Amino acid sequence: MRRKAVTVGTVARGGRRFKRGRGRRDGTRGADAGPSPNSSVAGSASVSSAASRPPQSSNTNQARGGGSLVRDVSAGGVVYRRTRDDGPIEVVLVGRIRPKRWALPKGTPVLGETLEGTAVREVGEETGLLVRIERPLDQIHYWFVWGGVRHSKTVHFYLMQMTGGDTANHDGEYDVVEWFPIGEALRRLSYPNEARIVDKAQQVLSA
Repeated sequence: MRRKAVTVGTVARGGRRFKRGRGRRDGTRGADAGPSPNSSVAGSASVSSAASRPPQSSNTNQARGGGSLVRDVSAGGVVYRRTRDDGPIEVVLVGRIRPKRWALPKGTPVLGETLEGTAVREVGEETGLLVRIERPLDQIHYWFVWGGVRHSKTVHFYLMQMTGGDTANHDGEYDVVEWFPIGEALRRLSYPNEARIVDKAQQVLSA
């Protein structure tokens, strides 16, 4: 059954769709785990209105020097909750045990899916939570090589509010899914670029 694109404000239901070990749609198995700690950042520009159109992912071009270059795109979010109106902010992280690593939930689009739809669906699947997009946050960019092919990847992140669900229902992409106070989440994240995204979310929520 073909999935329908999901627009901003739509709630996605998490589920157990076991993805670990399967090839990614862009051919980069496991590449959505995140950038390397030394990866580059695509500035501080927010996601533009073009993000509402289906992204052009996995477009292979000739890189400088004659090699292949694949341009990948994915989307995810910073999901937050408050136990009470004036309570502390908590955010959800997805993690692996070996090697120990904490990251933000994210994933790649299916054909015809918008970035917002991808973010809501992938976050729902990887965390088991029901989420709603509140606003775009930022994007990161990094390079990696997989199977001898160079990839240029952009990941779009959104600020999301939890509306329901349970982390016990997360799929098999990650070993664990846990809530952390936002300050602790910043310390635990394995990738500096993703920590920058959470820091921006903290600024938005504090304001």
